[in-house]
Amino acid sequence: MRTRLRIKPQHLSLVATAAVFLLLYGAAALRYPGFASWFQTTELIATNAPLGLAAIGMTFVILSGGIDLSVGAIIALSSILLAKCLVEWNLPVPLAIPMVLVGGILFGTASGVVIRWFRLPPFLVTLAAMFLARGIALVLTEEKRLSIAGHATFDPLVDFLLFDFNLPALIFIVGIVVAIGIARYTRFGRNVYAIGGSEPSALLMGLPVGRTTVMIYALSGLCAAGGGILYAIGSQSGDASVAQLLELDAIAAVVIGGTLLSGGVGSMGGTLLGVLILGVITVVPVYEGDLNSWWTKIAIGGLLLVFIVLQRLLQRQRH
Repeated sequence: MRTRLRIKPQHLSLVATAAVFLLLYGAAALRYPGFASWFQTTELIATNAPLGLAAIGMTFVILSGGIDLSVGAIIALSSILLAKCLVEWNLPVPLAIPMVLVGGILFGTASGVVIRWFRLPPFLVTLAAMFLARGIALVLTEEKRLSIAGHATFDPLVDFLLFDFNLPALIFIVGIVVAIGIARYTRFGRNVYAIGGSEPSALLMGLPVGRTTVMIYALSGLCAAGGGILYAIGSQSGDASVAQLLELDAIAAVVIGGTLLSGGVGSMGGTLLGVLILGVITVVPVYEGDLNSWWTKIAIGGLLLVFIVLQRLLQRQRH
């Protein structure tokens, strides 16, 4: 008697994401010699680490049925704050990094409080936070780039390697593992899924919807601030103009990773695959040489459209 392998509807998007990643990665490995090498794999993860951390926070936000448009601006502001702390204020790295992370948490917490207690749409609140964070970053630097290269306590972070993984790549991998644990095995993670599935039902069950919502946006701010630190490590600088529209890339990675925009369904593993898919698409023009980089936007847009339609079909099946 044969047993059929059945895929649950909520896992279909994740399976599709994995298939797309394997297809793209396999095609690139066949076309470009050395693409599947260990060095290129570690480089792919390291290059997309700031986006990856932002996407982790965005996954929690979208799982709850919200959106956060401020993550790119917080990345830029965090890189500037770290550069200011080290270069102009002469603070040591062990003190500067926690200060930057706390700043990201406070920014996210403020957005969460306004969203929850004033019953305002997350889109509008985080849009205002995006302009605010970007504006503060530009004011702090007077639109200049601050170099951190040569700083005695910062250079060890830049030079750190473990099995050819640099520090940004390692932090991204650890962040994914921790996020999977939080989403699957903690009360906070279960509350996030419950709120995204149905907020009225979550309230009827007595779940702390208000507190959880604030914590979600605080976590998103923390991840974005971490992304700013990873950018500073990778570029050895702080720059107010970086991460323009990165929030859209983070949303695309989360959606391509199988998380429903309506909330309640998704996984961190899918987000990891979504980030890597964007990374593969982005690096192809570098290997092609004469291929216009705007084709990456077209490819990402097409993939995103396909996954949005797939999500709609899944929602109809659920209802």
